[in-house]
Amino acid sequence: MTANPHFMSRNSWLKPDKESDFSIYNIPFGIGKLPDNSVVALSRIGDLVINLAALQQDGYFKGIDADLTRVFREPVLNNFIDLGKSVTNKVRERIQDLLDESNTEIQDKQAFQSKYMLGYKAVKMMMPLKVSDYTDFYSSIEHASNVGSMFRDPSNSLLPNWRHLPVAYHGRASSIVVSGHKIHRPHGQILPQDADTPVFSATKMLDFELEMAFVVGKSTELGSSVKTVDAEKYIFGFLLFNDLSARDIQSWEYVPLGPFLSKNFGSVVSPWIVTMEALESFRTAGPVQQPVVMDYLKSEGLHSFDINLEVSIKPEGADASVVSRSNYKYLYWNICQQLAHHTVNGCNINTGDLCASGTISGPTPDSYGSMLELSWRGKNPVKVGAVERTFIEDNDSIILRGYGSKEGVRVGFGVCETTILPAKTNA
Repeated sequence: MTANPHFMSRNSWLKPDKESDFSIYNIPFGIGKLPDNSVVALSRIGDLVINLAALQQDGYFKGIDADLTRVFREPVLNNFIDLGKSVTNKVRERIQDLLDESNTEIQDKQAFQSKYMLGYKAVKMMMPLKVSDYTDFYSSIEHASNVGSMFRDPSNSLLPNWRHLPVAYHGRASSIVVSGHKIHRPHGQILPQDADTPVFSATKMLDFELEMAFVVGKSTELGSSVKTVDAEKYIFGFLLFNDLSARDIQSWEYVPLGPFLSKNFGSVVSPWIVTMEALESFRTAGPVQQPVVMDYLKSEGLHSFDINLEVSIKPEGADASVVSRSNYKYLYWNICQQLAHHTVNGCNINTGDLCASGTISGPTPDSYGSMLELSWRGKNPVKVGAVERTFIEDNDSIILRGYGSKEGVRVGFGVCETTILPAKTNA
């Protein structure tokens, strides 16, 4: 295993499944409602969630100089994250120490488990953040090239600016929901093929977008900027992110200002925030960038991550079928470049903001991160078990998963799932 300051070879006395996303190397953070209806901050190992508020109440975080009693009983993690990595890293490391098989502090481990842990199915996971702002990047060169080939000249698929800056747009924060929420098919204006006049209709081309999003962990003042060399200090961790899209509404509305109704009807995140520190072992180089980027976008070191990603579609009453396998490492623009570009004009950021990667597509057709690409805008139906899909149909569930695995260490994100309900009839 590559040496890094956040890695120590560990085993837990709980013995979670080796294929679990939630090993002792992970220790993510989330918010959940317990069976008694209390809402508290949680962590997770294997199939067990850990009540951080109860641990704090009984003195297990003694010595960490912060008001953990307050933040562990708040309905979102923003104020916990805002305590800074000097505190949040200590909390995570303390949990790891308590769970380590070498721990001698806990005399009765069965009693400890019974008092402070619950099976994950007994807990209703909540939206982990109050997201005040959300930015969606467009950082996969494969995705941008595919879309450009479909809608423009295939020999000149990338717009002139694409290799010079991380393209992005400002999304809608209020419609970001946590995994498990069901979302109605949206209405909007659509221009039918060979028509001159648009019609008002429910979308017929509903799509997923396979993305990850980083959580801003530190606020800045208006007028200041974040340099690439400092960017990771401002990033707390990552979530899986499904940026649902209505492609037919999008193609009519996006010129000249970009997507609007086609994107703001719902985006879905996984409930567990996996910290930057938990992903240290999976750092890797991103693609070579040509031409050389401007000075403010130059970044040294490994700022991409080898995270396996997949999307499954589950039609109503049927089994789920994997339709895409991709990897976070394919992204052309890394998180440091994204945040540096976001703030270079003086735009302020706030703790809890989300910055999504944009659709993460790989170099092969089975690694494309949207139905738009997988079906090539509906021309090539995709096998989903015994049926076919060109886009998402009513009552289909979309399931995103992601994990890193290296030399016996596995860290994952769990599940990001939503079901598409029929359009409401009163629109």
